[in-house]
Amino acid sequence: MPLRLGPTFAGALAAADRPLAGMWVCSGSPLVAEICAGAGLDWLLVDAEHSPNGLESILAQLQAVHGYPVHTLVRPPVNDTVLIKQYLDLGVQNLLIPMVNSVADAEAAVAATRYPPGGVRGVGSALARAARWNRVPEYLMGASATISVTVQIESTAAVEAVEGILAVDGVDAIFVGPSDLAASMGLLGQQEHPQIRAAVEHCLAAAARSGKPSGVNAFNPTTARHYLDGGASFILVGADVALLARGSEALAAAFIPASDDGAPGSY
Repeated sequence: MPLRLGPTFAGALAAADRPLAGMWVCSGSPLVAEICAGAGLDWLLVDAEHSPNGLESILAQLQAVHGYPVHTLVRPPVNDTVLIKQYLDLGVQNLLIPMVNSVADAEAAVAATRYPPGGVRGVGSALARAARWNRVPEYLMGASATISVTVQIESTAAVEAVEGILAVDGVDAIFVGPSDLAASMGLLGQQEHPQIRAAVEHCLAAAARSGKPSGVNAFNPTTARHYLDGGASFILVGADVALLARGSEALAAAFIPASDDGAPGSY
């Protein structure tokens, strides 16, 4: 029986009858990724922009979560043709490309995922897990159908160009990053500021008009609900490392008396 690759995240969004909820996987651990994959969420984002993930750890995490009914996106550290080629050859099917600030950036991201003449992806299917070492029939001819491209809107320039970015053929969805967006607007650390919310809402509305899905990062449950009510098709609501940090802090606060200066007592 010929091998087939699973549906893309873009396909899952198109088929969904509700917004898809996911979480960041930032630890670099295949074990943690597998725990998160079995949690019942719709999707995971394995991050290599701000997390200790290289090609080997991304491969191990893809293998760890493969048997679970969850969609996995991977974010490279930069919109780079060579790095995207390597991710795709590892078997990454769903990419989240950071810092896409213009139509040209979006076009470059899409071109990196397409073989010539439609793009610039290097050909190495016989060597690559993506094609299961040429065990996937006609992989080269149909590779683009196995890949989804989501681009991040996380700067004032990107917000201003969002309609043009959405119009780029091959951009399947946009994802708004309020943290970097706040920084670019001179509001560092103020993701809840009314100006940031308004910019996010502008992007969600532009996506709705274009007929393409939009997502957003929102760890605050109230903010998450607000953006879902505003039309977000997918959302990130937590991170493995944040859950571990807050959970371990709660244990310490519950069982270790604070010293007079408010610091936990030493052992």
